[in-house]
Amino acid sequence: MAIPTAVLFSPTDQAVPTTLNAWLERQSLSVVTVKDENALMALALRGRPRLVVFDARRDIDSCDHACRRLKADSYTGIVPAVLWIASDEQLVRAFDSDADEVLRDGNSATEVDARLDVLLRRSDRDVRVHPSTRLPGTMEIEAEIGRRMARAEKFAVCYADLDHFKEFNDRYSYYDGDRVIRILAKILHDVVKGVAGEKGFVGHIGGDDFIFIIPVALVNDVCAEIVEVFDALAPYQYSEQDRRAGYYFGKDRRGQLHRVPLMTVSIGVVTNERRHFTHAAQVSELATEMKSYAKTLPGSVFTIDRRHDAPNDDSEGARRNVAGVAEDR
Repeated sequence: MAIPTAVLFSPTDQAVPTTLNAWLERQSLSVVTVKDENALMALALRGRPRLVVFDARRDIDSCDHACRRLKADSYTGIVPAVLWIASDEQLVRAFDSDADEVLRDGNSATEVDARLDVLLRRSDRDVRVHPSTRLPGTMEIEAEIGRRMARAEKFAVCYADLDHFKEFNDRYSYYDGDRVIRILAKILHDVVKGVAGEKGFVGHIGGDDFIFIIPVALVNDVCAEIVEVFDALAPYQYSEQDRRAGYYFGKDRRGQLHRVPLMTVSIGVVTNERRHFTHAAQVSELATEMKSYAKTLPGSVFTIDRRHDAPNDDSEGARRNVAGVAEDR
């Protein structure tokens, strides 16, 4: 595994501040020093660094411009940027440069450590959420499943996906599609948190794919309410003509016209009520399988996997047919 890199942008080749150097050593970061902003951007675009520290003590103009350039790019903009200044006189200018943190000569080692530690934690948290919905992403979903398994909880992992969403995007626009995704995210969050409270978790895999995790006992109540609310709101995302008809004509991949129904939501549910899971990937695989089965059924539905673990047999042949054991709602 590659060692995480910290980039020190030092246009005047000053010695690294002692407190900063000590913190970098404790983080086991590989430090690369550059003095040219083109070299900085090439390095950041090639392999996104853990953070960039701009030594602005003698040349705040160069650091200001380089920091703004780093933050302006969508790929490098999430890299934590620290401006190190000589005095409080440069403080406002430093924050105006889009820096995430500002430190200066005279800060104690304790303060430097605390500020930089918090900066990295905040950066990690921001990366783990989906930018459009601000819901936790794949890493946090897997971590949450792992936490619940470690606590030996009885839980349900529910995979929600929209039906006919691509056709909706093709007929309307990606802007309208993004609005629908945010609506679904809001429904999932409000229902899950409203029913399960702090025992509920909602994550966003990407696109129109979501995972929510709830106690097993709440599956029917939560899923039924999600389906009901979505079916009530979905028609109003269409034009009045399409809404009244209940469908519209779209083209398939061969360019042939076919009737497209209004969007519905399919939810595949997997629980550890009758199964023993050892890692999150097992749960993810089964939830995807159940979601795929749910999408073969008409309308908005949720399907619950009622299968048992096969005794002393983990082979593929020991798995029973999904349609024969799923409970559809």
